[in-house]
Amino acid sequence: MEPGKAQPPQASANAAMASCRKKKSEDATFLEDLKDHIDEFMHASMDEHKTCFKKTIQKMFGMSKVVAERNSSAAAANTTSEGVESSLPLQTIVSE
Repeated sequence: MEPGKAQPPQASANAAMASCRKKKSEDATFLEDLKDHIDEFMHASMDEHKTCFKKTIQKMFGMSKVVAERNSSAAAANTTSEGVESSLPLQTIVSE
């Protein structure tokens, strides 16, 4: 058992509810930030990984819902004859 891994159950549950990624230093180089991120990932508990995955999926669906709503409201605003898209017929050339 590693000395840094012994945490009370309540602290572990609170850590799982925390943000997925915390940048330790704003002035860190890219490689320092990447190393910290990998260390965070390697030492995270399974509950932290599950929580982060769920948050990421919810954020993705939330963003796609916002984009869909924005597109549908823009489409509703452009229902006049000027808002109609034009299309060109598909032309194919068959060579013998």
